[in-house]
Amino acid sequence: VMLQNIHLMPRWCVELEKKLDAFAVENSHPSFRVILSADPSTGIPIGILERSIKLTNEPPQGMLANIRRSFALFNKEDFEDRDAKVKSILFALVHFHSLMLERKKFGPMGYNMKYPFSAGDLRDSAQVLYNYLEGSTAVKIPWDDLRYIFGEIMYGGHIVDDWDREMCKRYLHYFMQDDLLDEQEMVPYAEGKMSWKSPVPGPHEKYLEHIEAMPPESPLFFGMHPNAEIGFRTVQCRRLFGTLQSLQPRGGPGEAGGGGGGAEASSAGQAEELCGEILDEVRDVRFQTEEASRTLGDEEKGPYQFVLLQECDCMNGLVREMVRGLGELQLGFRGELTMSEQMEQLADALHLETLPTWWVKLGFPSTRPLRSWLVNLKERCAQLEDWITELLTIPKVVDLAKLFSPQSFLTAIKQVYCQQNQQVELDKLQVFTEVTKRDVKQVDTAAREGAFVTGTYLEGARWDLNANSLEDSKPKEMFMRMPVINCKAGLQLEREDKNVYICPTYCVPTRSGYFVFAAQLRTKQPPAKWVLAGVALILDIGYNQ
Repeated sequence: VMLQNIHLMPRWCVELEKKLDAFAVENSHPSFRVILSADPSTGIPIGILERSIKLTNEPPQGMLANIRRSFALFNKEDFEDRDAKVKSILFALVHFHSLMLERKKFGPMGYNMKYPFSAGDLRDSAQVLYNYLEGSTAVKIPWDDLRYIFGEIMYGGHIVDDWDREMCKRYLHYFMQDDLLDEQEMVPYAEGKMSWKSPVPGPHEKYLEHIEAMPPESPLFFGMHPNAEIGFRTVQCRRLFGTLQSLQPRGGPGEAGGGGGGAEASSAGQAEELCGEILDEVRDVRFQTEEASRTLGDEEKGPYQFVLLQECDCMNGLVREMVRGLGELQLGFRGELTMSEQMEQLADALHLETLPTWWVKLGFPSTRPLRSWLVNLKERCAQLEDWITELLTIPKVVDLAKLFSPQSFLTAIKQVYCQQNQQVELDKLQVFTEVTKRDVKQVDTAAREGAFVTGTYLEGARWDLNANSLEDSKPKEMFMRMPVINCKAGLQLEREDKNVYICPTYCVPTRSGYFVFAAQLRTKQPPAKWVLAGVALILDIGYNQ
């Protein structure tokens, strides 16, 4: 008996375990076997796992292994009977499928979310290809239809994020075209750095030979810069060291004198010392929002003023919670208060110099370690202190990366535009960006239209100040600080500008869930190049600063 995908019914798995126990008691037939399949899951009872012989079937690592496995899904006899056009498109599908599977290793630069692409998607796409071409007498290949079915239904049906969907469509637009039938370059936008062309239609063995002759794997295969590999290897190392650090012995604050030895005492001492340092820094931080609101009056409160008051309230709420939690923890260290579970979690976080989860929920997205986060917190306070002294204006340059809600500030830019142009509806506006050639120190006055902003870093490419356009990154340059950007509101454009890359902007490098807005960056190369490269603007690059 074979039961598939039992991880989808975790409650029934308990009943299954009882049934298996009953079969064991009843002395079932010696040849009776139950075969179970499941994805990794915590819902499968331990009893089932312990009595089972466990086998794993993991996808291969690397482009070459993925293409080998994907191409092997189609038997030789069936492949040989196909038309030359079908063979070429089928090979491109295999290549595309392998790219979609392997791209996830690049983390946020690869995809904003994880998707369950499988061999079934490739088989179904191939069947659609057969149905479309083999029964058709048309001379032209219906590329638009094929791209739509593959990109919006077969693979696009899995994709939730709009930016990931755009990337999928750009791959298909590159591969699914007439050039595919005439030795098309399969490494997108490599510009001579690497070459691997589509094979001339021929027998099955020729395709196998072509696959084995594939160049050494590189991010260039995906249309990405070689720096992308540095990025994901760095993330792997950080995860490894983070796991090792979390396994180090440490004791609670009340255990220092016990049998745990010096390590426990040292861990508690470090946490207590850091607790006092943080309290000294944030205890007196408070923004008088009520007084500022009274000073302004209702008539003088505009969109920017509401953003300022909201930011100050967010900072007050975060600092209040920090002072409360750290104050209680200090009492716990002294033995004057019983340690609660949350206090122990806070002590562990201080020892490991990581952020408590409830601080993150009350605060702002960040991938920084604790001490770097505290420095960033003080910089945010400094920006608010400068702003609140001039209530009727905004700073000459606003650091978007140091706002709790940068989206609110960008919305305020559109609201101000609506007030100045009362016949325009807010939902018909968008924020346009113009990259200047100045840094913050060179800005003398506020922008005439919109606002000057800073705090953005370009990932996956660099900005050429002289050419005023996107260019390839320099080796080992993971992020580039952008010049001051003028954000202005205007009516939404219906036509796509081929000289502009619509660049997603995110709060942190993890990207998913932290989208801010879409910036417009000038480019001399096709925008599709930057889409495939995963180019984005990041506000707070955290570890990398």
